Amino acid sequence: MAPDRLLDALGEAEATGAPIDRVLQAHGLATPDACLRARGRHHGLPVLDRDTTPPSPALAGLIPPETCLAMRVLPWLVVGETLVVAGARPEDVEAVRPLLAEAWPQIMPALASERDIEAELAARHGRRFARAAESNLPADESCRDLNLSTPGRRIAAGGAALACVAALALTPTMFFAGAFGLALAAMVAGQLLKLAAAVAAPRAELPAPLPAQRPTTPVVSLLVPLFREAEIASTLVRRLERLSWPKAALDVVLVLEAGDEDTRRALARADLPAWARVIEVPPGAVTTKPRALNYALPFARGEIVGILDAEDAPAADQIDRVAARFAVEPSEVACLQGILDFYNPQANWLSRMFTLEYAAWFRMILPGLARLGFAIPLGGTTIYFRRAALEAVGGWDAHNVTEDADLGMRLARHGYRTGLVPTVTLEEANCRLWPWVRQRSRWLKGYMMTWAAHSRRPGRLLRDMGGWKTAGMQVLFLGTILQALLAPLMWSFWIVLIGIDHPVAAALPPAGFAALVAVFLASEAVTLGVAFAALARTPHRGLGPWVPTLAAYMPLIAVAGYKALWEAIRKPFFWDKTAHGRSAPDHALADQKSV
Repeated sequence: MAPDRLLDALGEAEATGAPIDRVLQAHGLATPDACLRARGRHHGLPVLDRDTTPPSPALAGLIPPETCLAMRVLPWLVVGETLVVAGARPEDVEAVRPLLAEAWPQIMPALASERDIEAELAARHGRRFARAAESNLPADESCRDLNLSTPGRRIAAGGAALACVAALALTPTMFFAGAFGLALAAMVAGQLLKLAAAVAAPRAELPAPLPAQRPTTPVVSLLVPLFREAEIASTLVRRLERLSWPKAALDVVLVLEAGDEDTRRALARADLPAWARVIEVPPGAVTTKPRALNYALPFARGEIVGILDAEDAPAADQIDRVAARFAVEPSEVACLQGILDFYNPQANWLSRMFTLEYAAWFRMILPGLARLGFAIPLGGTTIYFRRAALEAVGGWDAHNVTEDADLGMRLARHGYRTGLVPTVTLEEANCRLWPWVRQRSRWLKGYMMTWAAHSRRPGRLLRDMGGWKTAGMQVLFLGTILQALLAPLMWSFWIVLIGIDHPVAAALPPAGFAALVAVFLASEAVTLGVAFAALARTPHRGLGPWVPTLAAYMPLIAVAGYKALWEAIRKPFFWDKTAHGRSAPDHALADQKSV
């Protein structure tokens, strides 16, 4: 090794607090095996590996596997009356000595790689870890029992259906008037909340410059769930390499589902750097992103845990900004949500609409909701957690297909807050019609499940969140669901323009009908105004002429809403996978520029 490169590595280790061997490995200056052998020589300890000295399965029950994984240690073998315990570092073995001292007075420390320890634990206890990932939450905080048909639920569903059929048969005008009133109330409440959030949103400003020196350099784990992502796997690694965070303090965990050989082969061809590794999730009752995240979390090393998706291109300084923000925020700020945008907004009309929608949501509505003190429904990517807080609330609900929004509500119920951080991740806009409907139906189904799970005990919800946040949650979730499902009732008023009488409109006095038209126009004005204002905060100002066409976007959301309702009844935990890598960035540098 050249002296200047060694000096650079020593300087980085001093500046970041990372062990020198991690620095050397992160920069490709030494292999993990070479570092492990050097550490063994330094401490005078034997070095073990699974291939030449397999661990004894008979010792599997000496220490709970969760403890072994958390501390990266493993009772390896017995020599005479001495128990040999291997750890990634000597201090790890010393930390578990009190757990074994009574049964094994004689303990000999040894060294083994984290890779071997994790692999052995996964081989022995993978199914146990997987079951825990599926049921980590208490039943009353999870949606996993929402598909169970109990007598009470059957009576309630049957009674509601009977009441609707009776009302439709006996007083159809009153039935449609009531449904229209519900749709109108949901629309007005949703638009008022959107307007209030847009007004409350902080002014758009350039991100503050980062400090010249990092106050701390915590280890940050990035969990990246991958399922049938062979097309984009190599691109993902290249994009993560752009991150400016010291690679010795970066722990990228690529989470694969068992049997996904195509993605595994693609990653093998990508030649993963030392700071990235693959964790495979065993099969289970459900195959969902949150289950995969729950499984991978104990394998992560970081005190900050971030979530990215396969197609993401995060800003180079993203982790620097997140770590700097966490360093100055109180511990109750458990999560930081970044901004999502697209690198293919010009692909077609649908990608333009998606870009406008995201601009409004992430650049105006979410910051405004946070400033107003509402609970924040998280996005599925570019979210960073204090690990202690994430583990305190039980991680993700493995059965919820919008696990992000649900987790945002549970954080609020446990007394935590979510902050917004001005860092952008560019991703691929899903711009093919039916795949878009499938993705949006999954999101709406997840909203239904999240609303049902949190609202089934209204009194407890009110005690946990308080009246203000509870009201905001109802408007966000129930309002969104009702608007998607009842939107056709609102559109039916367009028949008046072609001279056909509308039964509800006919029942209104002229002043009432005029007021209704004014409400419709005001609602459209709010949607267009927020879109124009949000667009001014993006680099996509050329999309302005497309803003008025947002009216044609809503019918697609309604189609997705009915698909979501059908699936919520028939297969609530089905994860309708979105394929990535189907729409390239608009130009060669489109996935590298984020504002």
